[in-house]
Amino acid sequence: MPHAQVIPVLSAIGGGATTLAAFHRALMDLGIGENNLVRLSSVIPPGWQVDPSGQTPAPRGDWGDRLYCVFAEQRTCTPGEEAWAGIGWVQRVDGQGGLFVEHEGGSEAFVRDAISKSLADMVQRYDVQFSEPQSVVTGVHCTGEPICALVVAPYKTSPW
Repeated sequence: MPHAQVIPVLSAIGGGATTLAAFHRALMDLGIGENNLVRLSSVIPPGWQVDPSGQTPAPRGDWGDRLYCVFAEQRTCTPGEEAWAGIGWVQRVDGQGGLFVEHEGGSEAFVRDAISKSLADMVQRYDVQFSEPQSVVTGVHCTGEPICALVVAPYKTSPW
């Protein structure tokens, strides 16, 4: 039987001269700053497992390769504001896939609540059982430098 493929859920905080530079710094810190992100909706394919430990690295590719991923990112440059991002998920108990949700906002409570509500609503639409929800959430307080909170679930890279 083939081994399950793994989708890591990784988080980073970036700072920079602009909010875009802060986003890029967060991507670089995760080792994916040289890839073109292709944002997926939020379906986990059958046979894939999710690893929230931060120990599984992002898939590697060459400069400019496409990186298929689900991500949440919040940026701010206003001192006193916070930037929070998170990804939540459930997996079917029969092993036939799952669902991701991604949310961002100005507080941890908002992001966690949005993840919880989205997953609860989405699983009601299926006639299958899902695991208990899990999530990875990160955030940062802006003290003056533009910042970005980023959570990414990278599936795989693909060359052009």
